[in-house]
Amino acid sequence: SALAMIVAGIVGLVFYRNIVNVLETPICNIRSIHGVGQPSASCHNGVLVLIGPSAGITLAFKIAFFTGVVGAAPVWMYQLWAFLAPGLYKKEKKYSLTFVGAAIPLFAAGAALCYVFFPTILRVLMGFVPSGVAAQLPLDQTLVFFLRMMVVFGTSFVLPLILVLFNFIGILSGVQMRKYWRIVVLVIFIFAAIAVPTGDPIGMSVLAIPICVLYFGAIGIALLNDKRRAARRAADPIHQLSPDEASQLDLRTRPVEDLTPTEPAP
Repeated sequence: SALAMIVAGIVGLVFYRNIVNVLETPICNIRSIHGVGQPSASCHNGVLVLIGPSAGITLAFKIAFFTGVVGAAPVWMYQLWAFLAPGLYKKEKKYSLTFVGAAIPLFAAGAALCYVFFPTILRVLMGFVPSGVAAQLPLDQTLVFFLRMMVVFGTSFVLPLILVLFNFIGILSGVQMRKYWRIVVLVIFIFAAIAVPTGDPIGMSVLAIPICVLYFGAIGIALLNDKRRAARRAADPIHQLSPDEASQLDLRTRPVEDLTPTEPAP
C-alpha cells in the first residue's frame, strides 16, 4: 500500500499543475469577488495567492499526498479487504465486495456534487467581505479546504450504504430503520449544518437532502431484504441461521427396516 501511494504521489507531483488548475477553476470563476492579483485566462478574479517563497513547493507536495492516497485507493482497499477476509463468512465476503463496488461510485458522486456547489459555498463565505475590500485566498489552504469538503461529501454519501450492509449481515432490520427515520433525518441536517462551513440553508440542504434520499432508499432495500429473508426462513427454517441460533432437530422415528446399513469399520 505504501509503495502504491508513493507511485501515485509521484504521478501527482508530475501533474500537480494540471490538478491545481482543475481544482481552482470553480473558485476563479466566481465573478462576485475580486483579489489583488491581475485577472488572467486561468483565474478571472485574481483572488488566489501564494504567500512565502516555499509556498509553491509545499502546495506541490500536498497535492502529491492527496493524489497518492486517492490514486492508490484500489490497492490499500484491497489490502484492507485481504486482512479482514479470513475472518468473514462466505456470505459476509460477498456482501463486503458488493459494498466496496457500490461505495466507489457513491463516494465519487458526493465528491462531484461538492465540486459543483463549492463555488456557491465559497460565495456565501466571501459575502461577508466588506464592499470595496479586495480578498486574498491562500491557494494551498483553500485547495486543502476544498479537498476536505469533497471527502466529507463523498463519505456522507457512503453512510446509508453502511446501513444496508448491516441489514444484509443481520445486525439492523428495515423496520428499525423506518421506525427512527425522523430522528435520523434530524441528525442528518445537524451533521450537514456542522460539515458545511457556511451554515446557510442552501449549503446545508445541498448535503442533507441527497443523504436523506439515500437513507430512504436504504430503508426500501432493507425492507425488501427482510421480506425475502422471512420468506426463505418460512420455506426452510434453518436457512441463514446465525451462529448463535440452534437449528431444529428432526425427532421423528423411522422403522429399522428403512435404515440404510453402513459398511463395517476396517
